[in-house]
Amino acid sequence: MSAIRVLLADDHKVLREGIRALLTADAGFEVVGEAADGREALRRARELTPQVALLDIAMPELNGLDAAARIVSAVPGCAVIMLSMHAGESYVLESLKAGAAGYLLKNCSADELRSAVRAVARGERYLSPEISKHVIEAALRGHSLRADAGAPEAAVLTPRQRETLQLIAEGRSTREIAEKLHLSEKTVEMHRAQLKERLDIYDTAGLVRYAVRIGLISAD
Repeated sequence: MSAIRVLLADDHKVLREGIRALLTADAGFEVVGEAADGREALRRARELTPQVALLDIAMPELNGLDAAARIVSAVPGCAVIMLSMHAGESYVLESLKAGAAGYLLKNCSADELRSAVRAVARGERYLSPEISKHVIEAALRGHSLRADAGAPEAAVLTPRQRETLQLIAEGRSTREIAEKLHLSEKTVEMHRAQLKERLDIYDTAGLVRYAVRIGLISAD
């Protein structure tokens, strides 16, 4: 039986190296590539066509949620597992909506990591036990993982607005954002204005805090 081909995407090299070591200690896995940001992950997924992509949610350039949606669309045979420090139901909801087949917490064991990769490679879904608990609790509360449960989250934004918000929070100028997204500066300013109005946040510092809170960028 051939090894499961895996792509790793996380902006922390030491974490990628750790995951690579955990997986390749078992001959059933082959790490075919790595990426340090969401855009690179998408590019590498298209080039390498892995069976499974492990994506961090908070990555520079393009967050894991939007990268997941694009990878699932561009590489139909690739199953995505989101890696996160967050166990909240809203993060799980957004990941599943993006097309992810699995959701793992970063403190999971090596055995759980391998089990999750095997499961999604077989076409199954995998949620960490702690995540499953949150899903069940949400259902019992009658939330059914609604997008409006709790505080406003990234679900209220379109993918383009979310992408723009991330780049603003990373300190990019209007010109840099326009070049990165292949848009005019006028269009970027329109997205910026819509973001502020939709979120009712009218200063850049507030947008940065919101981006950190919903996991688009990390606090560090």
